[in-house]
Amino acid sequence: MEGVLMRSTETVAKPGALPMRSVGFSESIRIGSIIRRIGFGSARRRATRVGLKSVRAEMVVEKKKSPPKKNLEKGTPIELFVGLPLDSVTTTVNHPKAISAGLRALKLLGIHGVELPIFWSIAQPDSSTQFEWAGYLALAAMVRAAGLRLRVSLHLHASRRPNIALPSWVSRAAAVDPNILFTDRSGQRHMDCLSFAVDEVPVLEGKTPIECYKGFFHGFREAFAEFFGSTITEVSVSLGPNGELRYPSFPPTTTSTHPFTGVGEFQCYDKYMMSQLKRHADESNNPLWGLSGPHDAPAYHQSPDSTDFFKNNGGKWETPYGDFFLSWYSKQLLNHGDRVLSVASKMFDELPVQLSAKVPLLHWWHNTRSCPAELTAGFYNTDRRNGYDAVAELFARNSCTMVIAGMDSSESPPLLSQITRACEKHGVRIAGENSSLGGFGRIKENLMVETLSVGSFTYQRMGAEFFSPEHWPTFAEFVGSVKQTEMDSDDLVSTDNKDNGLSLPIGSAAPAGNDREMQAV
Repeated sequence: MEGVLMRSTETVAKPGALPMRSVGFSESIRIGSIIRRIGFGSARRRATRVGLKSVRAEMVVEKKKSPPKKNLEKGTPIELFVGLPLDSVTTTVNHPKAISAGLRALKLLGIHGVELPIFWSIAQPDSSTQFEWAGYLALAAMVRAAGLRLRVSLHLHASRRPNIALPSWVSRAAAVDPNILFTDRSGQRHMDCLSFAVDEVPVLEGKTPIECYKGFFHGFREAFAEFFGSTITEVSVSLGPNGELRYPSFPPTTTSTHPFTGVGEFQCYDKYMMSQLKRHADESNNPLWGLSGPHDAPAYHQSPDSTDFFKNNGGKWETPYGDFFLSWYSKQLLNHGDRVLSVASKMFDELPVQLSAKVPLLHWWHNTRSCPAELTAGFYNTDRRNGYDAVAELFARNSCTMVIAGMDSSESPPLLSQITRACEKHGVRIAGENSSLGGFGRIKENLMVETLSVGSFTYQRMGAEFFSPEHWPTFAEFVGSVKQTEMDSDDLVSTDNKDNGLSLPIGSAAPAGNDREMQAV
């Protein structure tokens, strides 16, 4: 993650306006005293820190706020969260003073809380029986001290940016038996997560992955007992790559900075998946169907009509073989989700926290009859079949909130409506999340989809660009619009001073009596 250096600047007050205190993002955050530099920088590459122009966000926070935006269906406010950097913790908290200053800024802006990603490999790096929670516990304490709530995401997957691999003891097992990793038709392995087919196979130090996931959840519950209910109010569990319920159907080299919008490929070619496919074909009295995945499916970046399988008219997906394979492929995904959520539900059921998990918005090619990008990801959704009804039923069965990821897309409303109708049918709570910085107009449009009733939205993610002059003012405006805060456009962004500082008063122009508190970040 690129770094950001932040410093205080002099404030040029408007004529007739009350003076504001300026509190910088500083190496030693001491209000009204010496201000030094701090910054978000990669713990692994501190030497490559990139300095940005100074940012000052001055906010007037009212004790008596305007009523927040209501959800369309249930009439409850949308709670706003911000994701902390993915590399917030290695062995200790990285750039803690910058994070502390950021937490204060979010609190003053009216954000309800933050999302903390806890990676399996960082909490349990060396073996299936030892844990290292110190860094994450310290960061949770910082969030509590800031008066914010905490959504914790338990990541059972790896990350490419920043580079966070699976635990070393899991990687050693994969080196011995590469088939525990997802494999595409050409033999490429996906290093992000384990194949769903080995969930109940003892491939990790004599334990099954499900047993290891359960141990990870239990270790977290024991270590963070003092935070549940008061600070930690939600626990989200990973169900696949990027934490989402799906197959890794994107190319192995895909990153968040180069999003994938192709058809994708089926991921059923490791020996464990192929063994299950063969058994299913034998039980269906069609043994030849179990020899391989679809031989005429497109490659990752090809169009649906480039081969026969996904063609709109006369495609193999409409044949008895297509239904056989797609039903089986989707069932493996749903079974995996049910196994993980069942373990998590039992682990956290008695705690005052909400369980959640992510489902992606794979909207590209959704306007075709076969919806191929959804099929390769494991959702058996076509113009003849609602593939999200079974997903919503799975979430309902485990009392799990569905976090819909990718709500900053401009092409997602039709698919978003389909998913939310399935959730409404089964009584599933809904939360939202974006995929990348910006896209505020699209996020607001998607939050207003007629069938959508969102309880919370998590904006991803805090870091260098998040606090930049190009991003922070528009984020503050977005927060104000969601919370229905009245903003003076003249006061929202001021860049008149020579250092390009940003003045962001939120609320009315002048405080009165004890009703308002003047604060600065």
